[in-house]
Amino acid sequence: MKTRPAAMDRPAPPRPDLSRALPQGTALAVGIVGGVIGWQAGLPLPWMLGPMLLVTLAVLVGLPLRGPDTLRPVFIPVIGVMLGSSITPDVIAAAPRYVATILLLPPFLAAAATLSYVFYRRVGRYDPVTAWFSAMPGGLNDMLIMGGAMGGDDKRIALAHASRVLVVVTVVVLFFGAWFGVQSQGGGAGWTGLGDPSLLDYGIFAICAFGGVWLGRVMRLSAGQIVGPMILSSLAHLTGLVEVAPPNLSVIAAQVVIGTVIGCRFLGTPIRVIARDLALAAGSSAMMIAVAAGFAVAAARLSGVPVSQSFLAYSPGGLAEMGLLAFAMGQDVAYVTVMHIVRLILVIFAATPLFSRLVRPRAG
Repeated sequence: MKTRPAAMDRPAPPRPDLSRALPQGTALAVGIVGGVIGWQAGLPLPWMLGPMLLVTLAVLVGLPLRGPDTLRPVFIPVIGVMLGSSITPDVIAAAPRYVATILLLPPFLAAAATLSYVFYRRVGRYDPVTAWFSAMPGGLNDMLIMGGAMGGDDKRIALAHASRVLVVVTVVVLFFGAWFGVQSQGGGAGWTGLGDPSLLDYGIFAICAFGGVWLGRVMRLSAGQIVGPMILSSLAHLTGLVEVAPPNLSVIAAQVVIGTVIGCRFLGTPIRVIARDLALAAGSSAMMIAVAAGFAVAAARLSGVPVSQSFLAYSPGGLAEMGLLAFAMGQDVAYVTVMHIVRLILVIFAATPLFSRLVRPRAG
């Protein structure tokens, strides 16, 4: 006859790993405080810019933080669903206006990347591989993998892109408010409360998010975690399956998480290195933004798109960050997002072949 083991013989239940949870929770708490400060101070896009700046400052002073990277894959699909909800029949009808901006995109990327590459080589004294992949206005992960495979300094490449996103988002947000007079609307045309969507609506949002991630993997879409949910969400809204946008609190939560993650990218790096990379990123980003402004004016004249939107389309920030900015500022999300998707595709496919053809022979 079998007997149950005594209570004292039973294995103790596993304890939660506070070594990760506590620093991540602290980082999010700092991010939320930064968002509140930004909102109270009247910053444009306060719930992303505030956390981004305050968390970066907290990292610099040595607070024991850890990036909430486990939340980022959750909120990236949420951002895709939010962006898709802003695509209307009027937006689709205006799609022909995208042509001029897309045609100007390759020369813009060539000009911006060339100036940035020369800057990192001459001023930053980076080796050719590190300078090239640091200068590319593409995604951090893609350029990090490609640059590391070609023999570049992956730590410098990562810091260059993290710094670029930090500088570009900050400058573009402040420039948007000061020059164009466009202030954050909290996302979309009006406020959507938690109780506005029905249970069926929330179910459709979930299907768009999870199904979109799967779609992105199957179709091997560039930035599939955000593009896949955006596609399904836009179809759901265009066909009338759902007529309400996700709650604005989800927009705010996504901004806090994204801003906190950006700030935490500098963890474990000496202050002098961060200061140097931020200074280099500021110089590189300033040149890219100046080139973006020139091409934005040209695209606006050719297509009739407002300069405020074409400027967002060419601003060399991250896809998620610029999409959130367009959404929060009430701009044409589809137009801005499509341009950044095309930008990522062009950079990903062209960066390595162009380096092998143009730079490596001279470097050798």
